[in-house]
Amino acid sequence: MVTSQATWVVKAAMGFLLLSIPAGAQGMEWKSFADLPKPRNLFVAKDAKSPVPEILVAGGVATTLRFESECDPLRTRLLGWEGRFEPLLVGGRSVLIVPLRGLADGERFLLQVTLADGTSLPFTVTSSEHLVDGQVNVYPDPESPEAVRKALAEKRKENEALAAENQRQREEQTSVDHALAALLANGQLRMTPFREHETWKLNEDGVVLEVSILGTKAKEPMQKAAVVFKVTNKSSAEPWELQEARLMTAETFKQPPFALRMAPASIAPGATGRVAIVTDLASFGPDTNDPRLILELFRTDGRRQAQLAFTPPNWR
Repeated sequence: MVTSQATWVVKAAMGFLLLSIPAGAQGMEWKSFADLPKPRNLFVAKDAKSPVPEILVAGGVATTLRFESECDPLRTRLLGWEGRFEPLLVGGRSVLIVPLRGLADGERFLLQVTLADGTSLPFTVTSSEHLVDGQVNVYPDPESPEAVRKALAEKRKENEALAAENQRQREEQTSVDHALAALLANGQLRMTPFREHETWKLNEDGVVLEVSILGTKAKEPMQKAAVVFKVTNKSSAEPWELQEARLMTAETFKQPPFALRMAPASIAPGATGRVAIVTDLASFGPDTNDPRLILELFRTDGRRQAQLAFTPPNWR
């Protein structure tokens, strides 16, 4: 959804557009299905000196706490909820929390959940600018069989993710696309097989973006495309840092592999850096009817800096 505050720049000749969203225009929104709140496991420490666990909520979003045993509705309460939350729903092993609107910075509410066996569990209900809990599976006894099984599953998943990240880094060290992206990020266009097809500039939200669409040269056998964002940080205090980039096809939303490099890793106030993305068009397959690609950049504060839809200039 595009807000009235968004700035669109349309280039009909190349068939691409750029969307830049200023600060505060997005609020709490889901960028894709991958960003929807995911269930998380909460293992409650038995040590009385441990901090009270936090539950992160957002206005109009239902957050569910799920326990191993049934809850006591008469002894489960959210203090100060009137006018700020819908009435607390307690049934079976679940407690449902729905704020009527987003919480202000620093707002915190005490939730006291009492289980059928008399166990009382305190929680702090608060908010985060870019995080919200969907379902929280609460384990009051970290040594219970189910809690141990869940903890082991989490560790196994963490180890698999670490192994995949190590493999990705090893592959990047020998990747042609990553080497090309590194050259582009350092302003060495002449040392690559690319040439510029279109360049334009956008000044928005304290950042000046100069965007270049690149294609391989006419006699070059490689079928690759690249995009370079020259980023000038106009902020007087905050650095500009990249959280992630996302590339997908406009036809099927398939996410083809791509190489990304940024130099420097953090752009200081008043400084300029580059973000370069290189993708191999051979990975799209021969049956693509709509050749447009969609590229998004997200800052570390969660805001989407830019969304670009374009047709690779050397598409065949």
